[in-house]
Amino acid sequence: MINFDFQAIKNKGRKEIDDSQNLEELDEIWRRYLGKKGEITHILSSLKDLPKEKRGEIGKETNLLKKFFEEEIEKAKRELKNRLDRESVKKSFIDITVPGKKIETGHLHPLTSIRMEVEKIFESMGFSIVEGPHIETEWYNFDALNIPKNHPARDLWDTLWLKEKQKNQKLLLRTHTSPVQIRYMEKNNPPLRIIVPGRVFRHESSNVSHDIQFHQIEGLMVDKEISVADFKGITEEFLKRFFKKKIITRLRPGYFPFVEPAFEIDFQCLICNGKGCPTCRQEGWIEICPGGMVHPNVFKAVGLNPKEWQGFAFGIGFDRLVMMRYKIEDIRLLFSGDLRFLKQF
Repeated sequence: MINFDFQAIKNKGRKEIDDSQNLEELDEIWRRYLGKKGEITHILSSLKDLPKEKRGEIGKETNLLKKFFEEEIEKAKRELKNRLDRESVKKSFIDITVPGKKIETGHLHPLTSIRMEVEKIFESMGFSIVEGPHIETEWYNFDALNIPKNHPARDLWDTLWLKEKQKNQKLLLRTHTSPVQIRYMEKNNPPLRIIVPGRVFRHESSNVSHDIQFHQIEGLMVDKEISVADFKGITEEFLKRFFKKKIITRLRPGYFPFVEPAFEIDFQCLICNGKGCPTCRQEGWIEICPGGMVHPNVFKAVGLNPKEWQGFAFGIGFDRLVMMRYKIEDIRLLFSGDLRFLKQF
């Protein structure tokens, strides 16, 4: 039986629309009244069965009821959308009283932070910081450092040579930071105190204590009266300040073409306390600072009179300082890029 009580239908529909909570419920109301099998659609389809005198009046009321539902449902959808938008804005509002989420930021690599610390120590002892190129000529890397072409000392370095040439000089990746002392003395008159931190390269196999790339800190001090005692005192003072305690060291004879006499300074391995481990090759000692008194031929190469000036030079294995500080057993970890390793510092 068809319900022609339009007011009752309207009241019922208004209550349903007012009670709706979401778009799904509004769509269900639309289907219930205006859909293919909806109540109002059913009334419209039955008009043909009504007497002609009632058909016009019922049709008019039905169309008004249909318009009412269309407008009310559309109005409810707009209000619901506006309410959802307001709630979304409210949720995105920044409450400055709420503790913020910590943003994870990067930090200095241990090599960088330790380099800054080392530079600060030497600066406090009157040394200046100097840098030089990674790509060197054969002259600066070997010849000017008293290592001529036919000298057997060239066999001490596994050199990475480059194909290009510069002014008839072969180019290479520098094997030590010593070439910078030549460059500096060419342009600066003594007395002088400098350190040269930087990366160097060797064509050799990687293991726990050696790699194809590593860092050195070249040191150079030139004046009228410089002796081995100054060399020993400066290096021991540096190690004491760096490790913040007295370090057991030993000075033994060595051979390097650019210094004479030449020495090796070792310190007791801090990882095993001198007992022997892979890092110190089971010897209990770590070579940290080869060096000695600057060879007269090096002074001659830069135009200085070796009878007037004297000094010492040394090269600290910088990566080994980092390994000793943090008790790192494998030098390759420093260049691995492994975040699990780097986040520890």
